[in-house]
Amino acid sequence: MNIVDTPEIGRRVRIIRRRRGLSLDVAAGLAGIGKSYLSMLELGQRGFNRRGLIEDLAGALGCSVADLTGQPYLPPDRSTADTMASLPGIAVAVHDATLDDPPDLPTRPIEQLVSAVDQATANLDEARFALAAGGLDNLLTELHVVAVVGDTDDRRAALAALADACMVATLIARHLGHHELAVNTARRGYDAAARLGDPARSGLLAMHYALGLTWMGARRRVSTLLDEALAAITPVADPTAEETSPAQVAGMLHLTAALHQAQQDRTGAADDHLGQARELAKATGECNALYQHFGPAHVATWEIEIAVELGRGPAVAERIGPDVPRMVEALGSANRRCVLAFDLARAYGQAEGTRDAEAIRALDTADRFTSQVRNVPVARELVADLHGRARRRVWELDSLRNRFGIGGRGPRNVGS
Repeated sequence: MNIVDTPEIGRRVRIIRRRRGLSLDVAAGLAGIGKSYLSMLELGQRGFNRRGLIEDLAGALGCSVADLTGQPYLPPDRSTADTMASLPGIAVAVHDATLDDPPDLPTRPIEQLVSAVDQATANLDEARFALAAGGLDNLLTELHVVAVVGDTDDRRAALAALADACMVATLIARHLGHHELAVNTARRGYDAAARLGDPARSGLLAMHYALGLTWMGARRRVSTLLDEALAAITPVADPTAEETSPAQVAGMLHLTAALHQAQQDRTGAADDHLGQARELAKATGECNALYQHFGPAHVATWEIEIAVELGRGPAVAERIGPDVPRMVEALGSANRRCVLAFDLARAYGQAEGTRDAEAIRALDTADRFTSQVRNVPVARELVADLHGRARRRVWELDSLRNRFGIGGRGPRNVGS
C-alpha cells in the first residue's frame, strides 16, 4: 500500500493561498481565524477536525472544498473500488433519463424494481456499500421509465422507489467524495418525491440535497433549502399522530439545520434547531421511517457532531458517554453505529491529547463497522493528528494509519 505524506489539507491550503497571492494575515482574516492558527494548520501542527473550518478556508481562498480535501481518494480496499466502479453508470442514468423524457427501454415488473430498491437501501443501512451500489444504474433507468409510462398505480410506486433509489445513490456518492453526483441524484429524487406529493420523502431528499451542496460550499442555497423544507413539513409533522414519518423527517431537517448553523459558528441557532429535534424525538421515540433511525439515540449522535463543530466535543462526549451502549443498541444499523463511533473519536480528539486513547479506540470501532470512514477527510486528518501527538508507538494507531494509507505528520520548518 502506498502511504501518503501528511498533512494533506494543510499542504493544499498553503499551495492555493500562495498561488492566490494571499498572506497568512489576509487569508486568516477572510476565514475568520487567527494567523498563528492558520500557520499551524498549514504546517501540520494542527489538524482540520471541523468540516466548517474546511468550508471557511475554501471560501476564503476562492476554491472548492474538494480542492482542499483532494477528494475523491483512491480506493483503500476492494469493496470501495467496487463501489466506485458503479458511479459512472449512476451518473449516466440520471443524465440520460429525466422525469419527462425517459429512454425507450423494457423494464422489469414494478414489484421487482421496488423490491430491488428496498434491498439496496437495507444493504446501505448495514454499510454494505458495494452491494447497495450494484445494479443501481439500471434500477434508476427503469424506474424513470415506469414513472412516466406506467399506469397510475405503477407510476406512483415508481416515483416512491425512484426517490428511495436516489437516496441510496446520493449517500454513496457523497461518502466517496463525488459531490456533484451526490447533488444531482438528490435533486432527481427530490423532484420524484415532489411529483408524488410525499412530504416525508420530499423533506428527506431536500436534506440530502442540502448536505451535498454543503460540501460544495453553497451555504446560502443550503440555508434556503432547509428553511423551505422545514416550512413545508412542519404543518404535517405531528409526533403524536398515527403516522409519524413527517415528524421524523422534520427532526432530521432540524438536525441538518443545526449542523449547518454550527459549521458557521452560530451557536444559538444550532442549539435551537437541536432542541426542536430533541423534542420531536422525545415524542416519537425510537423509529425508523425510510431507514433514518430517528429517535433520541440518533439525536444524541448528531449532538456529538454538532458539538465538535462548535468546539465543545469533549464535554458533550463526556456527558453522553455513559449512554453509548444503549444508543448502539437503539440505532440498529452498522452505518449509524459507525457514525456514532466516528463522532465520538472526533470529540475525544478535540481534547488535545488527554483523551487520545479513547479517540483511537472509537475510530478503530468506526472503521470496523465500515471502511467507508477512510474516505472522510476529517477522519484522515484525525488519524494524522493522533499520530503527530503520540509520544510512543501505538499498535492500534499504526494499524489505523496502514488501513487509511496515511503516513506520519511532523513539524516543518518553512516560512509563510
